[in-house]
Amino acid sequence: MADEEDEGEEGPPGLPPGTPFYMTPAGHEALRAELRKLWDEERPKVVEIVSWAAGLGDRSENADYQYGKRRLRQIDGRVRFLRKRLERVQVVDPAAQTRRDQVFFGATVTYARASDDAEVTITIVGVDEADSAAGRISWVAPIARALLGARVGDTRRLRTPAGAEEIEVVAIAYP
Repeated sequence: MADEEDEGEEGPPGLPPGTPFYMTPAGHEALRAELRKLWDEERPKVVEIVSWAAGLGDRSENADYQYGKRRLRQIDGRVRFLRKRLERVQVVDPAAQTRRDQVFFGATVTYARASDDAEVTITIVGVDEADSAAGRISWVAPIARALLGARVGDTRRLRTPAGAEEIEVVAIAYP
């Protein structure tokens, strides 16, 4: 989480500064909801606990006070991160994509690996929406970057730690 709160962050990892943070409408709403929850619900509760604990006297040995202050710093750091991210995000609705024969941000892509003919399906999403276990891959991930711009039947070369691998686009879908 400390990496997320790096205030000097200028763009998505591995891309030049100034590169936009693309995000789907659902991802954008999820970040906004998290910000609202932290600011409107969780932070006021923690402030109340810290105020109550501070009134008890010796703060150096007061666990409620110490934990509350630490949690308040975590909340404030995450709020700063979310606000900065939401200021710079560029929302892209994959459902509005007109060129559906090519892989762009928001596409759900099925590809076959040449090494074992296994088919894998992924959806290309924003950095903050990525969840590899659910098949949602960041658009800056190597596999997504290899697939961007491809059409069904195209073969792309993907560099992996085990060496280069050929992948073929089998299907492209948009919501």
